[in-house]
Amino acid sequence: MRTVSAPMQGRLCGIAALLSLCLTIAAGQQASTLDSMTNSKAKSSARSCANSSAAIAPPAPPIFQSTDRVLSYYGPAVRAKLKPLFAAQQIVYPPQSMTWIALKEEKQLLLFAKNKSGNYKQILSYAIIGTSGVAGPKLKEGDKQVPEGFYKIAGFRPNLVAHIGMDINYPNDSDRRHAQAEKRRNLGCDILIHGSKWSTGCLAMGNEPIEEMFVLAHDVGAKNISLLFAPCNLMKTKPAVDFKKQPPWLRDLYRELRIEMASYPI
Repeated sequence: MRTVSAPMQGRLCGIAALLSLCLTIAAGQQASTLDSMTNSKAKSSARSCANSSAAIAPPAPPIFQSTDRVLSYYGPAVRAKLKPLFAAQQIVYPPQSMTWIALKEEKQLLLFAKNKSGNYKQILSYAIIGTSGVAGPKLKEGDKQVPEGFYKIAGFRPNLVAHIGMDINYPNDSDRRHAQAEKRRNLGCDILIHGSKWSTGCLAMGNEPIEEMFVLAHDVGAKNISLLFAPCNLMKTKPAVDFKKQPPWLRDLYRELRIEMASYPI
């Protein structure tokens, strides 16, 4: 067997150590490259998710400065949708008059019009997606109650935080008369049917439904639309109120609402 001299052994050990160091450095560089690729993919995936979320987010509704601009923007599409619905009930669009009945407990807004035979037909039904308060009338500012009674559309609001909407003539003459007799002041105001999904004392209908109702109310004429705001469907349900804690005139109001609602196929 050939014997390796001590100097040669030293040189071989040095070469082996150098080779081991080179292999260690190469492995570290490979791991660093893999980590970099993993981080890059993660960041790319995060950006992709963020972009995907942004892509599916609903666009903000347009901002309008006038009722005419609202009508020119939404009118054609809304009328194309509504005319067949009225025609199916043998009603010419726009009808001469309408009745809109809001049911607070059921959270529904029902829209009626008369057909050629003079019978009321329900044309549309919208979910009330945002409201506040409980059964019972609105009596003062800040009580968060939705009014109850007979109302009219008092005007159009083309530019709201809640998209667009229509003013309700609360307090009406009856509300003021009761308040005067009971020495109540600060009855509240600014009650609307509007878009969006939140509400304090108003009816929030969502943006697409309010766009349809806005155009419809304009075409029919605000003065030709009667509004009934009821605690519930009084033809089928007893209102969830304690009459001992309510104004004495509330029973009469509910009786009048019930008599009027009997004319409609609710």
